[in-house]
Amino acid sequence: MPERIQPVPPEATSLLGDPHLLVARLGSPAGLAGLSPVPGTMPVTDVVSLRRFVASYRDEILVPVELPAIHRAHGHATRQEVRELIAFDGQLAAEPRLQSFAAASRAVGRSQLHRLLPMRDVRLVRRYWRAAEAGEAQAWHVLVYGVVLAVFALPLRQGLANYARQTLGGFVESAAGPLRLPENERCQLTEELLAAVPAAVEATLAAAGPPRLLAV
Repeated sequence: MPERIQPVPPEATSLLGDPHLLVARLGSPAGLAGLSPVPGTMPVTDVVSLRRFVASYRDEILVPVELPAIHRAHGHATRQEVRELIAFDGQLAAEPRLQSFAAASRAVGRSQLHRLLPMRDVRLVRRYWRAAEAGEAQAWHVLVYGVVLAVFALPLRQGLANYARQTLGGFVESAAGPLRLPENERCQLTEELLAAVPAAVEATLAAAGPPRLLAV
């Protein structure tokens, strides 16, 4: 049976709806090139290069790494497997595709994890935060996102789809102003880039395995 769409509790809304810090840091379309998940990607100067960048992020990072990471973190948090969560956190630190985004990811994750502390008296949250404070974990934002979904018992399928829309749509929005993209063109591009997401979410849920990490 499909998961029932349920409202997000008010205390979780700001955590799940935070603007992606990677997007906030861009500042201009040129900033996208420096964060490119694919070496050699040309600078973002128009809608064609913007589509190329966001599609590469989707295909090289979002689908093979981030969605499975959220899924796995959600499972660890649901089962209160804090040691396994921290160990997986360490594995992501060795993933080369995430290195350009590491500082932003840690900043978002730690901010969200800290804000979660007074909201829920959950042992896993407290121990994960202490590990991050001690330098034993990075608190990647995708892992904290999965923890938030588990802590508030939110549907995983809905959460994965929301993350994809929030992230891919955010990249388009960040460049739309400087590139002077009309609203209809912006919406069309966003929906085009999101068209592959439902199948990716279903594949992530069906696989139920770890992200396909690359060797350093």
